[in-house]
Amino acid sequence: MVESEDFKSKITVYVVVCWILAAFGGLMFGYDIGISGGVTAMDDFLIKFFPEVYKRKLHAREDNYCKYDNQILQLFTSSLYLAALFASFVASKVCTKFGRKPTILVASSFFLAGAGISSGALNIWMLIIGRILLGIGVGFGNEAVPLFLSEIAPVQHRGAVNILFQLFVTIGIFFANLVNYGTAKLHPHGWRVSLALAGVPAIFLFIGSIVITETPTSLIERGNEVAGHKALKKIRGVEDVNAEYEQIKLASDIARQVKHPFKELMKRSSMPPLIIGVLLQVFQQFTGINAIMFYAPVLFQTVGFKNDASLLSSVITGTVNVLSTLVSIYAVDKVGRRKLLLQACVQMFISQSTIGGMLLVHLKATSNTLTTTQAGFVVFLVCLFVMAFAWSWGPLGWLIPSETFPLETRTAGFAFAVSSNMFFTFLIAQAFLSMMCHMRAYIFFFFAGWILVMGLFALFLLPETKGVPIDVMVERVWKKHPVWKRFMDD
Repeated sequence: MVESEDFKSKITVYVVVCWILAAFGGLMFGYDIGISGGVTAMDDFLIKFFPEVYKRKLHAREDNYCKYDNQILQLFTSSLYLAALFASFVASKVCTKFGRKPTILVASSFFLAGAGISSGALNIWMLIIGRILLGIGVGFGNEAVPLFLSEIAPVQHRGAVNILFQLFVTIGIFFANLVNYGTAKLHPHGWRVSLALAGVPAIFLFIGSIVITETPTSLIERGNEVAGHKALKKIRGVEDVNAEYEQIKLASDIARQVKHPFKELMKRSSMPPLIIGVLLQVFQQFTGINAIMFYAPVLFQTVGFKNDASLLSSVITGTVNVLSTLVSIYAVDKVGRRKLLLQACVQMFISQSTIGGMLLVHLKATSNTLTTTQAGFVVFLVCLFVMAFAWSWGPLGWLIPSETFPLETRTAGFAFAVSSNMFFTFLIAQAFLSMMCHMRAYIFFFFAGWILVMGLFALFLLPETKGVPIDVMVERVWKKHPVWKRFMDD
């Protein structure tokens, strides 16, 4: 077995450019997450598409928790993720047959089309069609970009490089919050500007999909061994890449014997990475993070901020999100995956429980909103929660599934992970405003309960993958884990 220490590499300008350009897929995804909550809080948007919600908002004292409860309004946000769910399986096939690079090109094309149609929408269904096209782009991008980053990164920096995807997600959310804060004052078409600017990161991703190299793994897997060897030398910046090349070639030879990767994924020996990959996505959503990111302006209005103040509070949480993701880039390959996840569970549990307790005591359905001090403390607790998520379950939810599947089931397995993420993102996006209406403050205890379960999962079932070469996970990780080794064939 070849050791990772034998894999020679140096970081070149070209490979860093490849990392950054590919990571714009994360920025596009993050912008889509962040923009929808601010747009749905804009009066001009509500007047045009959701006049009933606007009227209810004007009489918010009727019920502080229910003024935005509207299924079609939630469908505007959630339709993107339902489309991404189905697109991820198609993207898996495209990724395997044609490579990571063309899949990213397709993603950017759908992003551009979706941004154009949604920003020019004349009615609600045109708006949702635009979101669906964006969702197809998300499905393709979220399938290809994390795989691309994991396969192109040197083993000793794989965690940090892969987290560039999540870093760009957080930057996208931050920019979306800034844009919404500015366009909220552009009457009556500020919301159109917000949606149209989604085309900017899409253009960068489109250019990037042309400039970047295909991954050596994808080239070798598809029989282009000479091109794969050349690409490996190019991204590693050294001539002697034979040890890593032989490791990839061995994994590719095994992968080519598998004609039906989705069928292979259902075998007992494939269950450990599949279960881990899917559960990470489920748990990532049930922290409550996207409920907060989608609807941060709505949430802050609910607890007493005016429209501008709520958008500004979203900018604050977006800043915390970006800075905390940088912590993960520094720590993931030093501290390891499990420790970051476990520490974050404690911090997120305290934050969600305290927010729930404050709202339960101080924010009644029909009474006045929180005091300025109390509302400010809620923003602080949200920042504390976002901070913990951003250096743990956010980036690692994408990193771990992208590095733990063997090559023969990698794109199929990651498609299950992406589609699981999109499905539960869809559920949370579609249900959160209704859940807040019916569960009121108890919704935060609901998420806190899930965080407790996640901590137990990370403690007992999640293996550490720090420093393990991506193509030897079976031998080094799964066959040595006290629980998962029972699933592995001899």
